[in-house]
Order: sequence, then C-alpha cells, then structure tokens
Amino acid sequence: MSTPVKVGIVGLGRWAKVLTRAAKQSNKVQIVAGYSRSQEKRDAFAAEMGVPAVPDMQAMLANPEIKGVILTVPNEQHLPMAEIVAKGGKHVYTEKPISQTLEDGLKIEALQKQHGVTVTVGHSARLMAGIRIIKEKIDAGELGRVAFIEANFSNERALELTPQTWRWYKDRAPGGPLSQLAIHQFDVLHLLGGEVQEVSSMASKLSPVGAEVDDQSMTLVRFKDGKIGYVGSCWTSPGIFAVRVFGSKGLMHYEIDFGTWDTPHLLHKNSVLYIQRGKDGWGKREDIKLPESDMFRAELEAFADSCLSGKPNELTAHNGNVAVAMTNAALKSIDRKGQCVTIEEVMNDARSKNDAKRAA
Repeated sequence: MSTPVKVGIVGLGRWAKVLTRAAKQSNKVQIVAGYSRSQEKRDAFAAEMGVPAVPDMQAMLANPEIKGVILTVPNEQHLPMAEIVAKGGKHVYTEKPISQTLEDGLKIEALQKQHGVTVTVGHSARLMAGIRIIKEKIDAGELGRVAFIEANFSNERALELTPQTWRWYKDRAPGGPLSQLAIHQFDVLHLLGGEVQEVSSMASKLSPVGAEVDDQSMTLVRFKDGKIGYVGSCWTSPGIFAVRVFGSKGLMHYEIDFGTWDTPHLLHKNSVLYIQRGKDGWGKREDIKLPESDMFRAELEAFADSCLSGKPNELTAHNGNVAVAMTNAALKSIDRKGQCVTIEEVMNDARSKNDAKRAA
C-alpha cells in the first residue's frame, strides 16, 4: 500500500471538520497539521479531530513532508492565503468558490505558472456518483444528442438569516442562493454540457426575515454548441439537489437527499437516478442503483494525486473561475433586467481590472 500524501489544513471551522472526516476514510491523503489564527480553535480542532496544530503558517510551510495545503477560510481570504501557500512551494486546495471575486480567482489560477504548483477547487458536486454516471451515459451516446439540461439546488437558509450572519449581506453573499448554491450547479452544467456562451437571470426577495440578499433565482444558460439549460435556486424551501438531462434517445434524472450533504457516503441510500429511453413513459423508466461514494473524499484524493504528479486534476482553477464567471454574468443580467450576458464579457472585465491594477 502506498504512503498517503501528507497535507495541512487552514481555517478550522465546520467545513474543515467535514473534510478531515472524509480524509480519515482515505488511504491516499492524510491531514497532518492544522492552523487557525485562534489558539482556542487550534486546541479544539486538535482535541476533536486528532490533527496536531501548528503555531503559525511558517511552521506548516517549512515542513518538507507536507506537500499541499487545504484552505477552508472565508472566501475573501482565498487569494492571500493561496499566495502564501503557493510561494511556500505547496500545492493549493481551496474550497468553492475559488474566490470572492473573479479577479482574485484569475490571480489564483495564475499562481500555478508563477510558482510551479497546482490549484484544486472544491467543486465536489461533479464528483457525486449520479453525476458521474450521467456523464458516462452522455459520453457513450446513450442519451443521443443532449439539447436541454435543468438543475435545482435549494434549501431553507434565507428563513434562518439574522444580521449577525454573513449571508444576510449583499456584499458577502451576492445574489443569495445564486452565489451560495447555484454555483454548484453551474459547475455541473459546465461538466455535462460543455463550454457556456451566455446566461440570463432573474431574482426576487421573498423571505420574511428582511435580509439584504435576494433569496430566489432562476438562470437560463446557453452553451456554445447551442444546447440550453436552466438552474433554479430557492432559499426558502426544504433542501433539494436535482439534475435532469434531456437527449434525443433518452433522459436522466438524479436527485439526492440534501439532509445527507455533509455525510456523502450515505447519499446512495436515499437518492434517485433513472433513465427513461426513447418513447417510453415514466412508468417504464430504468432505475439505476447508485454505488456508495464520497464526493469529499474523492476531491481530496484528486488533490493528493496533483500533489504527487504536479499536474492539475479535473477540479481546476479554470473550471472554478468559469463557475464564478457564470455567477457574475447572472448577477449582471439581474441588474440589466434579464438581458443576456456572455461569459467572455465578465472574463474580459476581470482581466482588464487586473491589468489596470498591475499598471497602477
């Protein structure tokens, strides 16, 4: 059995615990050091998760056994922390989104060439067993020509917001569920449908709590090859994550029990995946048995592979930036009353802002 790749983790909140539990189920990756600016958090994480704490980032980066660093820090800290890690010669894993802004995301992507490291972005939804099977069926031609994809990711978050929570504020959670939930599905549509041309979006605010953010969003997607899609995200309903793909020879539907999102090794027990072929009605659908899988363990193992090979895995910085660009284009579309906004426009805007900052 090969020796697991040793990595560190920075930012020791709830999500760090989710990923650490996932890593403990793997023989390919081992989290051997944790860091937070808070001594209290370092001590609590070490006691609960059994991961030794380091007193500062330099101690983590100076350890030659540590090949990469997982970042589960707030979005606005992704770039500065990624820069520190990359300059230290370690491979970078950052939670989704790749960054708070597309400008920062492009800077994180550029760290790969600047420092000879890889960047992995935690868009784990594309690694769910059901999504992988749909992709395999598309690639094998079993659905025929895919023309339409629809997806939804919703939960009750807006009903729980208070001014003390960061998601209450437009500047921290732009678009509400658009930037927090729909972005997962944007990456899934990019995987299943290919390159995206433009999006059109609308949003509304209907939660009774009075938060700044919108809490409903609908986004239409046009792919470069002509197929179209839709991503819906409601922040005032029971949780759901569902994807449906329509092709000339068949359609597929995948839906999970959102209650097991944090424990993905249980997803297969209460999830649905079926294929409906040709002219068959729903009653003749073929149910597909889902294997046990763990999207969080899978993404950490992909990161470990990149730490060993020095080559990017499919959870690339580019894919992470496309998801942010789709989100930004949707936000621009909302401001423009539903007008279509191209991915090229928002990418070029972000590059121009970065160029202007470098020239200043």
